[in-house]
Amino acid sequence: MNQAVDRVLAKVREKGAQAVLVTNPPNRRFLSGFTGSAGAVWVSEARRAVLVDFRYVEQAKGQCPGWEVVQFDELEKSVAELIAAEKIASVAIEAQHVTVSELAKWRRAFFAEIVETEGIVEAERMVKTPEEIDKIRRAASIADYAFAQVLPQLRAGVSERDIALELEFAMRKAGASGVSFRPIVAAGTRSALPHAEPGNRLFAYGDFVVMDFGCVYDGYCSDMTRTVVVGEPTEQHLLIYDLVLRAQLEALKAVKPGVTGKDVDTVARSIIAEGGYGQYFGHGLGHGVGLEIHERPRLSQKDETVLEPGMIVTVEPGIYLPDFGGVRIEDLVLVTADGCEILSSTFKELFVVE
Repeated sequence: MNQAVDRVLAKVREKGAQAVLVTNPPNRRFLSGFTGSAGAVWVSEARRAVLVDFRYVEQAKGQCPGWEVVQFDELEKSVAELIAAEKIASVAIEAQHVTVSELAKWRRAFFAEIVETEGIVEAERMVKTPEEIDKIRRAASIADYAFAQVLPQLRAGVSERDIALELEFAMRKAGASGVSFRPIVAAGTRSALPHAEPGNRLFAYGDFVVMDFGCVYDGYCSDMTRTVVVGEPTEQHLLIYDLVLRAQLEALKAVKPGVTGKDVDTVARSIIAEGGYGQYFGHGLGHGVGLEIHERPRLSQKDETVLEPGMIVTVEPGIYLPDFGGVRIEDLVLVTADGCEILSSTFKELFVVE
């Protein structure tokens, strides 16, 4: 990540700072490789340092070759010493990741101007390296495997909570270090809640069941959603499902370098709106995935980010009808030089649970 570190330093210089203090855990890991739960990364012209307390000194030495490891008792005092030693006049911070109390403490301790910045490291994380892509690809394959294992267990009478637990167990057993978010399993009218928490609701005939889940593999996330129906689908089931599937497939065709997140979102949103269900698709089409489950760029009406090869995003249109149920279909997608590669391999035809 040396080139990324250099680019981050160049960007903070453009903001008028001579150094940057990175405290957000995923950003720390991205730049240095350090995975501990506490610490900071310092980048200046003279130094590349990982600041940790006693608990993480040896871990940082092992994980961060080429980085100086600085042990601290109080972070602000150690940073103040770096500022003094290097005669730093201004230091950049990640404003969106710093609390009000931390900022006040730093202003008292630092004899340097504090320059508030946002999203500089996150922007570097948007385009993945081949190594990052391999990890996300593996995380996606584990999620596919888990769904295949759980599919035979879907039937009337099982609970949302039981299926969520089975998905998590299958992913961990297949090599995931954890889930990238708490699995969503929502049946019947609850499937119209985009982020429903799995509960005691039992699957019943006539239910749509939305399952949204993913795992973490070597620090990197996956994300996918599939929707099934319990019992013979009605005309309304088929209409809604087919509309969401068509919107998803057309949006996938639109993912390529040079288009914006807004452009891709518009493709899916227009199809659902033309089908008469626009008001029931109330979230963005997708989001970036990497060290975090929600990253830049976004596929939404508010994001003008131009897609580039190496970006990984979700494509997940949905329709959510109160008092009936909802459908969401989501794939994880890698932007390539001439289009995209779908990393989620699970089938998308409507599966009928007997």
